[in-house]
Amino acid sequence: MSKYQHIKQAAYEANMQLPKLGLVLFTFGNVSAVDRELGVFAIKPSGVPYEDLSPEKMVIVDFDGVTVEGDLRPSSDTKTHAVLYKHWPNIGGIVHTHSTYGTAWAQSQRDIPIFGTTHADHLTADIPCAPPMSDEMIEGDYEYQTGFQIMDHFAAEGLDYNEVEMVLVGNHAPFTWGKTPHKAVYNSAVLEAVAQMAYLTEQINNQAPRLKDSLIKKHFERKHGPNSYYGQ
Repeated sequence: MSKYQHIKQAAYEANMQLPKLGLVLFTFGNVSAVDRELGVFAIKPSGVPYEDLSPEKMVIVDFDGVTVEGDLRPSSDTKTHAVLYKHWPNIGGIVHTHSTYGTAWAQSQRDIPIFGTTHADHLTADIPCAPPMSDEMIEGDYEYQTGFQIMDHFAAEGLDYNEVEMVLVGNHAPFTWGKTPHKAVYNSAVLEAVAQMAYLTEQINNQAPRLKDSLIKKHFERKHGPNSYYGQ
């Protein structure tokens, strides 16, 4: 058995959640799972339908995007994952999808405004949208540069990746992460749900006010604060 079997299994299980949650069409998405001690991550092979996946087909890659184990080519987004793992040490899993509503906001080049308590249960700020990449970045090592586009936007906006575990890349699509692949998938589903709610909110009332600070604080802290009381 491969010494990477645990992350192959984790990546496989997380990838299989994407179609179940309605977050991918065909092969439009990928999840990776990292082992920090070994300095590698497991990621979905490129262009392989979800029904044909297995733990054995996951590809093992290092933080420079070089394949360490596996016969298939890794996801075309592998270098983006590698950059984020290399520079953001607390991430345990990363998800990229082209989910409908999240991608629509990315194509609109807009942050997703914090309109309601569902959003505030998970995040106290808008879901950020990084600007579209420059021509130089696009024409260079595109997937590698996508990782830096995300990190540069977080640095410019003073965002902490430990608190904001999701982003839109302008004209592209969402990326999410978490301390585990499962949490990264959860965040991807939350982003899509919140994106749909925000879209509908603006259709119903295009002057809808943002959620007031007291409600943001209450809903976030009841789940995440030192005195949180949500759940068992």
